[in-house]
This record gives sequence, C-alpha cells and structure tokens, in this order.
Amino acid sequence: MAYAIDLFCGAGGMSEGLIQAGFHILFSNDINKDVQRTYINRHRQLGLYQGVNTYFHCGDIRDLNGQIIHEAIGNLEIFRGEQIPEIDAVFGGPPCQGFSRAGRRNPYDPRNMLFREYLRVINEVRPKYVVMENVTGFTDTRFYGFAGITGRRYEDGEFVLNILRNEFELIGYHTLEPRILNAAHYGVPQRRNRIIVIAYRTDMTAPSYPEPVYTDETALTITDAISDLIRDGQVFAQVHTNDSDFQLSSRAGRTPDVNGNAIPSNGNVYNNEISVHRQIISERFSLFREGEDGAELKNRVMTEGIDIADYPALIAHCVENIGIDAEAVIEVFRAGNVSRENADILLTKKNIRTRLDRTRPAATVMTIADDYISPFEPRTFTVRELARMQSFDDSFEFLGKRTTGGLRRRVEVPQYSQVGNAVPPLLAKAVAAEIIRVL
Repeated sequence: MAYAIDLFCGAGGMSEGLIQAGFHILFSNDINKDVQRTYINRHRQLGLYQGVNTYFHCGDIRDLNGQIIHEAIGNLEIFRGEQIPEIDAVFGGPPCQGFSRAGRRNPYDPRNMLFREYLRVINEVRPKYVVMENVTGFTDTRFYGFAGITGRRYEDGEFVLNILRNEFELIGYHTLEPRILNAAHYGVPQRRNRIIVIAYRTDMTAPSYPEPVYTDETALTITDAISDLIRDGQVFAQVHTNDSDFQLSSRAGRTPDVNGNAIPSNGNVYNNEISVHRQIISERFSLFREGEDGAELKNRVMTEGIDIADYPALIAHCVENIGIDAEAVIEVFRAGNVSRENADILLTKKNIRTRLDRTRPAATVMTIADDYISPFEPRTFTVRELARMQSFDDSFEFLGKRTTGGLRRRVEVPQYSQVGNAVPPLLAKAVAAEIIRVL
C-alpha cells in the first residue's frame, strides 16, 4: 500500500486522482470548513472514516507541523499497536491567487508565502516524493525579501521556481525540471494548464512526468462531457446521439472505495440546479455565437449589426434607454455601424463572458458562476456540468452554498468555488500514477 498526504486539499480533486492511482490518503489538510464538509462526506462514501483510516485536519498550515501529522496518523485505528508507515508522497497546491495571471498579481501577497510553509512541513515529514501543483503564473513570479526554511535569504526579484528548487536541494530533495501539463491531454474535457513540480528524496529513484494520452486535436469536448445533461428536449435530441465513454465513466464512477469498488451515481444527478435568469439575461446570452466572448460580440454588433427582432425584453430595454420606438431600435441594430453607447445599452459594459464551443474542451473552469455560457442553452453552467468538465465522478456531491458574492467570498467557499479551485482528478491521477510506478 502506498501512503499519501494531501495538503491544501480543498474539496478533494487531487485526492480523487490519488485514490484512483492507488494511494491511501492518511492525512489531509485545508483551512476552510466549507470544503471540509464536502471532503469528509466524499471520503465516507469511499469507506475512509475520520480517525479510523484517515484524518482530515481543518486549520492553517502555518499552525501545522510534522508532530501533529505523525500523531494524527499514529492514532488511526488501522495502526493501533503497530509502527506507523513511512509517508510515500506529499501532494499539494498552495493557494494561487498571488501567482495567477487571471487577477492582480502581487509579489507581496501573503498567500504566496504559503508554499514556504508547504516546504517546512515536507522537511518535517520527510516523504519519499513530493508533488506540487500551481497556476502557470508561478513560473514567472518573482519574490522580494524571501527567506527560505533553512534561513537562506534570496536576492530581491529572484524567480519563485529557482527558489523552490534550491530550497528542495537544501533539505535533501532533487527536483525534475518543472513542467506545464494541460489537463486536456490526460482525459479531462478542459483546457487547463498547470505547472507541476516533482521532487524526490535523494535516496529514491527519479520519477517521470506522465506522457500525454490525448492531443489538442483528439481531446475530449464539452459535448463529450455534458451532452447528456442538456435540459431542452429539442436540443437534447439534436445533440445527444449516444452516451460518450466519459459520460458512462462519470456515472459509473472512477474512484474506488477501500474495497476496490467504484461508487456509481445510481441515477442521482447532484448539484445540477440551473440558475434562473431574467428574460433579458437569457436573451443577451442567446446573442453570443459559440466560442465568442463579450468583446468579440460587442465588436460584431458595432460593425456588422445584429437582428434583435425576436428578443422582446432587449427591445423594451433599448426603447427605454435609447428613447426611440421598437421598430427604430430593431433597425438601428440591424443596420450595423452601431455606436459604442448603444452597444453598451444592448449588452452592458461587461465583456468577460464567453459562450463556450461545444466542439472543443472547456476553457479553464473558474470559480465565478457567470463567466461562461453553455453552448447548448442560453444560461450559465450548473455546478455538476462544471464538475464534469473537471472530471469529477457524478457520485461526488459538493456541499454548502451553491454560490456566494461580495465580501462573503473572502471567507466562504461555495460549490462553484470548490469545483473551480480543484485539481482535475484525472490530471492528478496521471501524475500520481507515475509516483506509484517508481514506488
């Protein structure tokens, strides 16, 4: 049996892949109670019970140390009266907000330093192998005033990856050359690039990165992932000709329980509630072509024009805000050469939304529910649809609020965020399987 620890585990995407690859997770940690509920509930499904054969520690990694971990594992019922085993691998993805190119990058963001805590815990636990996952922005981030866990101080502006690899060497670990892996190349119907850093203790055999199974041309698509979840009967009949292998596996279950049996969904479709959009919102969503984002749609409206004759809510909105009658509104937008002011009235100023293309893998799944529009229906995706795009089994249920907003986002991790923050299980499985191989 190969034993693992999952740090910054979130709702459990990495853990799903580890279990699929053959690891037994003895200890996991995350700071948030929302993800704790989801994580522990899922592990109960798999026969992993708190204090019996696994332990979830809810707390700040800055307060975590090797002694706490060893005591928690030593107190598990499965090791009662026995010597606790050596940890084969530690996996984790320290929070990425300070590294991400999707938001404001801040070299002084305190969350950046959590990877230092990750290294500290590794040095105290001394696993055979270490896997760290992060956003690609990690590769070109620089640190200022950084002191390593051995006390070494680095020059201001040093690249994070150089610091990380040097720190590993100082504590007795070699590293493979860090590599960016695209989840779509490993059976995930999503274009999600992530930097993977693999380290191994100097007395262990060097592992390898997993070889891609799919190419950009053969990667699974949104249709492969979720066509069986389409609600509109006419669209379903046109699009869903038969269940894909991916859909069948999602329903049958990929993650085995402690007895080696998969957990099927048994016809249950968890977390599949549709957001109720106002008519004007649904009409706006309908204006998007597949693969088109808000800026491209606005440019098309302004240069080519668009026919809104079948969109009564949008017509009424424009009549009220432009000050002309309905026929004139239709003609203004149909004729092209639309002013930016009128285009903003029709579409709003928000340009971030994209209607995804059914013939391609999904774009990177985010934590905000309304960033993407379904290619099949004029609405945002459900939590389950996004979980499918992340390669979660259908039997995996996300608990807590479905979504949240405002200042609550600083402390709450609702279902959409749990999905968007997760490591895709099939990507995690591919990496973990290489560690299992050398073990």
